[in-house]
Amino acid sequence: MTIRRVLAAAAAAVLLLAGAYAGFLGHRARHTVSLAPDGTFRVGRAVHELADRSRTDELAPVGGNPRVLSIMLWYPAAATGGTPSAYAPGAWSGLHRFGWAQTGFDRIDTGTYDEAPLAAGTFPIVVLMPGLGFSAPQYAALAARIAGRGYLVAGVTPTYSANLTVLGGKPVRASAAGNPSDLSGPRGDRLATVWAADARFAAGRVAVLLGAHADAARVVYLGHSFGGAAALEACRTDDHCRGAADLDGTPYGQVVTDGLDKPRLLLSSGVDGAAGDASARAIFGGGNDSWAFTLPAARHFDFSDYGSYWLAAPVRMLLPVGDPGTLPITVDYLAGFLAAVTTGTTWRAPAEPGVREADMLVR
Repeated sequence: MTIRRVLAAAAAAVLLLAGAYAGFLGHRARHTVSLAPDGTFRVGRAVHELADRSRTDELAPVGGNPRVLSIMLWYPAAATGGTPSAYAPGAWSGLHRFGWAQTGFDRIDTGTYDEAPLAAGTFPIVVLMPGLGFSAPQYAALAARIAGRGYLVAGVTPTYSANLTVLGGKPVRASAAGNPSDLSGPRGDRLATVWAADARFAAGRVAVLLGAHADAARVVYLGHSFGGAAALEACRTDDHCRGAADLDGTPYGQVVTDGLDKPRLLLSSGVDGAAGDASARAIFGGGNDSWAFTLPAARHFDFSDYGSYWLAAPVRMLLPVGDPGTLPITVDYLAGFLAAVTTGTTWRAPAEPGVREADMLVR
């Protein structure tokens, strides 16, 4: 056999394998993935676009306009009513980044219902802040599970910091001011201050929108990555805040120097976590009402929905995703923490295999 024939046969084999793998990806991306909540309550979902006219948006490419935010609300719903929620409706579909190498968004079962009637009762408010570049819809699994346990969860997409937000049905991208490549020094501290104001605004608007269903005196701030910094800073400056939880984030802003005199919880990933960061140690390094734990098998993106969809092996190797068990463990810890800070009950950390007290507390 000549060299030319050998090369042609090898090329044909490569094309055959590539075609077979592409077919596998297309098939696998069509498998249904469930993010359905598992709490006591059925969960409704609504999207609100709200303008904070008390602030000029300093992150916008063109100045002079008020800050406008998309807030996705998950809430305890009545037993009937509403229509099944699409995972990423309309222009939010732009959050799908990896084609056939990722579960198709139309194959994700959210288990929630758009515009479902609210359940009877009054519920604490939980404001959920995403990681830098992320959007609130990318935390649907976590938010719905918290809402199913009896909380109003307001997921904020920080305009011009998220790689994608949707306002007026149109996509809005990040700006240089809203998503800087370097968060060191005053730049990160200032951005945390803006996000903290977003979080407080969301809490206040939910209280107004939902009236007697919302307990404005019981607010908890929760954030992932940079959103964790915003959660801590928002809690520091909100008299109604009962506590703050940080998922794998490093604190920024005035809270680093002033500290936080409210209950606080840090859950860190084993590989990418911030548990060793000096600013995190200053806030979570022991003392009353301060808890920090490491999930050794978790990676940074496991706290978002990336930990719940299917991703092809090459994509998984590029992203910080690891243990699919991160979500239920996180919900278990958050549920206990939220119940303790909103009802005054004593909280004891769940007995989850592998989870350990963070290194910062035992150095």
